[in-house]
Amino acid sequence: MTYLEARQYLESLTNYEKDAGCPLFSSLKLRRVRDFLTFIGNPQKYLKVIHVAGTKGKGSVCAMTAYILREAGFSVGLYTSPHLKSFRERIRILKPSSGGKEFRDFEGEISKNELADLVGELKPLIGRYNRRCEYGPLSFFEVYTALAFLYFRRRNTDFTVLETGMGGRLDATNIADSLVCGITPISFEHCRQLGNTLSKIAAQKAGIIKKNGSIVISAPQCAEVRKILLKRSRRFRARLFEVGKNIRYSSSGGKLTVRGLNDNYRGIGLKLRGRHQEANAALAVGLVEGLSFSGFKISSSAIRRGLHKTLWPGRCEVAAKNPLVVLDGAQNKASARAIRKAVADNFKYRKLILVLGISSDKDIRGICGELEPFADEIIVTRASTARAASPAEISGYLRKKNSLTGSVREARRLAFSLAGKQDLVLVTGSLFVVGEFRNV
Repeated sequence: MTYLEARQYLESLTNYEKDAGCPLFSSLKLRRVRDFLTFIGNPQKYLKVIHVAGTKGKGSVCAMTAYILREAGFSVGLYTSPHLKSFRERIRILKPSSGGKEFRDFEGEISKNELADLVGELKPLIGRYNRRCEYGPLSFFEVYTALAFLYFRRRNTDFTVLETGMGGRLDATNIADSLVCGITPISFEHCRQLGNTLSKIAAQKAGIIKKNGSIVISAPQCAEVRKILLKRSRRFRARLFEVGKNIRYSSSGGKLTVRGLNDNYRGIGLKLRGRHQEANAALAVGLVEGLSFSGFKISSSAIRRGLHKTLWPGRCEVAAKNPLVVLDGAQNKASARAIRKAVADNFKYRKLILVLGISSDKDIRGICGELEPFADEIIVTRASTARAASPAEISGYLRKKNSLTGSVREARRLAFSLAGKQDLVLVTGSLFVVGEFRNV
C-alpha cells in the first residue's frame, strides 16, 4: 500500500471529529475498539501510559510531559489530536535527546512509509472485524488509536503519553490502563455529546480514572468539577494530587518555579507563552513526578530542560514578524480569555487584526464576547470542514463591523493587506482554521 492509498483509506472511515452533531453514547462504543484490540493482540497492554483528559490544554500538557521524559533519557510515544496539517502529526516518538540541534514542529512523527505499512497490514483485519462486529464499523479515531498502540508497541517505547479525543470515559484511548492520569481544566465543551452541566462533562472526563490505586494529577478546578473528581478517585482508591494545593507554581522575571510533590524546580524558561502554559507546566511536572509511585524518578534537570524545549505548534505560536502573526486555538470562552490575556502579556502592537473561525458546536457567543473587545479589525472566516460555522452565523454575534470571507486563504490575504509592520494578526478559534492559515 502506498501512503496515498493509506490516506485515502483512513479518510474513508467514519470521522466523528468532522461531525459536530454525533451522539456520543450511540457513536462511541468501547466494546467495539476493545474487541478489535484483542483481535490484533492487545498492543496497549504492553505500554506504560500517562493519560490526559480535560477541556483546555490537553495537548500542551501531553507535549510537555513527553519532552520531559525524553530529556530524562526515555523513548516516548506521543498520541495527540487533532492535527494542524497531516494526521501523521498525531503519532510521534520522541527519542532521547542528544543535546544537539532540536527539530522544529512535529519532531518524530510517524513516517509515510511506516503509516502505509501499518494501514496495509490492518486494513484486511479491519474489514474482517467490521463484517462480524455487532456494534457497527470502526471509526477513524478508533482505527488510528489502535494503529498508534501497535506502532508504539513495536517500537518499544519506554512511555506513551495519550491525549483523549472527546470526553474520556467512552474515548478509544481509555482502553489503555495508565500509570498516571492527568486532568486539565474542565469547562463547557461538546455539550451536545458530554452534557449541559459541568458535573456531567466532568463525569465523562473523569472516566479515565478507572484503575484501583492509580495516581491522578488535576489542574485547579471549580468546586462542581472538583467534587466529581474526588468522588471518582475515592471510588477507585486513587490518590488525587491537585495543582494549587499539593503542587504550586509562581513566576518572576519570565522564569517559572514549580513546587512539586518531590522537589522544587526553579528558573524554568518556557517557550510556550501565556499564564495558562505556566499552569500546564505545573500539571506536567506533577504527572512525571507521579511516575515515582511506580518506581521511576525523573531528575530535576530533565524537568527543567524538557519544559524549556517543549514545542507545541499552533498554541500562541509566533508564525511571522513585521507584522506579527500569532496562531492559537480557542475552543470555548475560557480558552478565548486565556489567549486574550497571553497576547496582552507577551506582545506589543499598534493595531490587532483578528482572524476568527469557529466550529458550529462551540460556544460562538462566548468566544466572540471575549475576543471582540480587543480587536481593531475582525475578519470572519471558515475552515474547509463540515463542522465549521458559517461566517454569517459568527458575524451575528459581533457588534463591531467585520469582514466575511469564504476561506482561510481569502482571510489570510485580507489580513496581510490590512496589517502594517507594527500590527498583530491573531488567528484563532478553531484549530482547523489555525492549521489552514499556518499551511497556506
